[in-house]
Amino acid sequence: MTRRLLVVLALAAALVAVCAATWRLAWLRGIDALQQQAAVRADRTVIALGDTLERYESLSYLVASHPVVGEALETGASDAIARANRYLTDANAHAHADVTYIIRADGLCLSASNWDRPDSFAGSQYRFRPYFVDAMGGRVGRFFGIGTVSHVPGYYISQPVYRGGRIVGAAVLKLNLEWFPGTDANEPVFVVDKHGVIFLSSVPAWKYRAVRDLPREVATAIEETRQYAQQSLAKLPITPVRALNASDAHVVRVGAKRFSPYYLLTQRRLGAPQWQLMTLAPVDSVLDDARNTTAAVGFGFVSLCLLAFYWRMRRARLREVMKGRALLQKAYAELNQRVEERTADLSAANAQLQTEVAERTRAENELRAAHAELLQTSKLAALGQMAAGITHELNQPLSALRTFSDNTRVLIERGALADARENLEAIGALTDRMGKITNQLKLFVGRAQTHNARSPVMRALRNALQLLQKRLQRISVEVRIRDVACLGDRATQPAPAEAGLYRPVDPAANDLSLVAYCDDLRLEQALINLVGNALDALETVDEPRLSIDIDVGLDALAIVVRDNGPGIPPDVLPRLFEPFFTTKAMGKGLGLGLAIASSIARDCGGSLSAYNEAGGGAAFVLTLRRADAATTTLPDAASSR
Repeated sequence: MTRRLLVVLALAAALVAVCAATWRLAWLRGIDALQQQAAVRADRTVIALGDTLERYESLSYLVASHPVVGEALETGASDAIARANRYLTDANAHAHADVTYIIRADGLCLSASNWDRPDSFAGSQYRFRPYFVDAMGGRVGRFFGIGTVSHVPGYYISQPVYRGGRIVGAAVLKLNLEWFPGTDANEPVFVVDKHGVIFLSSVPAWKYRAVRDLPREVATAIEETRQYAQQSLAKLPITPVRALNASDAHVVRVGAKRFSPYYLLTQRRLGAPQWQLMTLAPVDSVLDDARNTTAAVGFGFVSLCLLAFYWRMRRARLREVMKGRALLQKAYAELNQRVEERTADLSAANAQLQTEVAERTRAENELRAAHAELLQTSKLAALGQMAAGITHELNQPLSALRTFSDNTRVLIERGALADARENLEAIGALTDRMGKITNQLKLFVGRAQTHNARSPVMRALRNALQLLQKRLQRISVEVRIRDVACLGDRATQPAPAEAGLYRPVDPAANDLSLVAYCDDLRLEQALINLVGNALDALETVDEPRLSIDIDVGLDALAIVVRDNGPGIPPDVLPRLFEPFFTTKAMGKGLGLGLAIASSIARDCGGSLSAYNEAGGGAAFVLTLRRADAATTTLPDAASSR
């Protein structure tokens, strides 16, 4: 008992260690991929914004250098101001800026591109604006703030205007950058100024929030320059959680609530305006992937432990059977010796003969007991195969149930009740399917004859692809059909994939014209195993492709599942359909999928074969007898699942 307890504790500790290591590896791999994507996105955004600002900075220099602008600022004459108004209006229209205007040395705006509108800047005083101070000091002014006249936020670029070697004023361009961050709230993007105040954001509620505490002197300076008008500049609750290997990337939590979401924060600096671009990428997908991977590895570890326990119990049972057989042989030898001894003295010792008959009867009873032990061992072996088969067949519906349940939760949170209802119907259909799978236990006890069952091929294929839709997201899938007069040998030797003899079809269409002699559920099981086997072969392929071709004859049809994977090794082909034979890594398969599909094909009067394509990859051919759709009564789509 103590030894068993120690073994259980050791296995539990190993399970915890394996799950912890798997979680860490999956987390690091997911975060690394997310970090690379976020870095590319941030660099692309910084380049786009920098190019825009640099282009308009050159335009402000051209406006400041125009003689009409210099004349208007130096003389202040009404005709010079009128010419400047026309020039600024034309330049602003061609540059697609918000407003272009010029300011006299005393801070008064003399001329503007919106001079003829009610919100004209002309006549306004801008002595307090930092960009005016920079221009009067002979520098390029760069400033983002809320307009004092228009009350519209914008980016201001100012250039000094020289006349006769002295600065007579400033030329200013105002740009509306509200278009820049976009409106993607799932992956927020925002830009902060040198003080840490957000002024551009894809989340409107975050605008004019500070990413850090503002010193008193900074808050006073912002208020004096009226940079953000009357905004409160409250702090946005961004809490650092974990620093990554890159200095510009961190895992943070945004929000003050207990279950606030986690994001990957990526920062990039812009040169001249001293701005900082920040992007947030949600890490929920990384957590889900790590959680799913850890669960899969843990389940595989537990399965291996159970298989090892079953193997050990089977070995112990076999040892007992062998011991009983040895005892039985010894008993037979003793019995024969006694019979020989008693036969010579039969006529003289009838009483002794009765004793020998009793001994023989006892030996036969021992033989029957040993035989019963052997039958019990065979039943246990069959029970193991049966449990492994059911486990294999339930894996795919369980994965689909997880996907549909997660999607349903998200849809309910979004209020998409119609879509959630469709997912719940699909979940109900999958539970019916799992019930049918478990009801097939009788097939392991006595082979049920399914030669008269009929099933629409396209509906079974559609259900199989829907069940595997999560694994098919990155795969190029093509379903095609070819009509031939009589299949004959072509059922096992289909046309090449590139022969141009096939026409594409949509598996989602409700096509009930093509019917095969096979039960609905068993046909779906065979297709799921064949497509799943092809998906396993495509895991390491850079450009995976999967094609499902259907050769239709008068009395038979062949379903060909092709992939462009590495193919089947020659030494594996002879054993491909043996139960528990697999070439996959430990914990990634039981070796029952192809064996089950081959058994289904034989039970339905068909066959399953495989070969390697000439151009690379493998092909599996499922041949079935064809039924007449016109005389076949088919169940509806819901009941077939």
